[in-house]
Amino acid sequence: MTVVCLPDARARLLVGDPAGTEIIVWDGTGPEPPGLDDTEFLVGSYVKEALTRTQLARFEKLKVLQVISAGVDAWLGALPPGVTLCNGRGVHGLSTAEIAVTLILAHIRELPRYLGQQADQVWDAGERETVADKRVLILGAGDIGSKVAACLETLGASITLMGRTARAGVIGFEALPDVLPAHDVVVLALPLTAATQGLVDAGFLSAMKDHAILVNVGRGPTVVTAALLAELQSGRLRAGLDVVDPEPLPAEHPLWEAPNLVITPHVGGGAPGWDTRAYRLITAQIERYVAGEPLENVVVDGNAAHPRS
Repeated sequence: MTVVCLPDARARLLVGDPAGTEIIVWDGTGPEPPGLDDTEFLVGSYVKEALTRTQLARFEKLKVLQVISAGVDAWLGALPPGVTLCNGRGVHGLSTAEIAVTLILAHIRELPRYLGQQADQVWDAGERETVADKRVLILGAGDIGSKVAACLETLGASITLMGRTARAGVIGFEALPDVLPAHDVVVLALPLTAATQGLVDAGFLSAMKDHAILVNVGRGPTVVTAALLAELQSGRLRAGLDVVDPEPLPAEHPLWEAPNLVITPHVGGGAPGWDTRAYRLITAQIERYVAGEPLENVVVDGNAAHPRS
């Protein structure tokens, strides 16, 4: 019998009782339920992103940690050796892509201008930009990046999809210096890793074409905030941020009043219906594990002990 630990009673209802399992519920707080020591498959809470290193280490028989978010940076530092880590790829992709497209459209279709006109009761039309024929570079060719690409292609944009490794329809990151200056919009749909932290620095931003739009729906620390602020305040670049650094953004932070910027408070994921999608994935993952089949969405292979590319 495989012991599976879920984070809350709601998850228990959604998962049910997959054959060959004993289901227990614990979120890292309160009394520990019987059977916790035998847990092999642990599901992390979406609300509380990470158990402590000590709490994870006490699962001596743990083989799989399944998280619900697409990003796993909050868990990597506490992951015990030999444990396979799987993410929630596919759960939040559409809603996050929706926010990315919304931020792009807010700038291209000048929604802040029209909201100001509405408040002032001013009717001022005129010819404006459209997404059609814009060149869009998307960094991150996973679930979110691919969905952003599909949405923007429908609107007539020309898409360059970039991933860590080149493959059909995706160029590799080594091409970034050559392609970055040619694009009107740059979308960041990247996980936070040693390679992506601070990737968008002053040099990166200075290589972007004048009046280009930077959109970040990945992780805040991918962008060097001070460098972006300098570009926004100069008026050379525009940006849309669903994630920021620091996060949550404190009151009085200069980003709040930066020109040419639209901020949303990390609302790309967690849209209504996420839990049903998440626990449909989790149920399938549990069933695969019990049956000895390969898991999906593997980020760290416990047997190989390093992140998958």
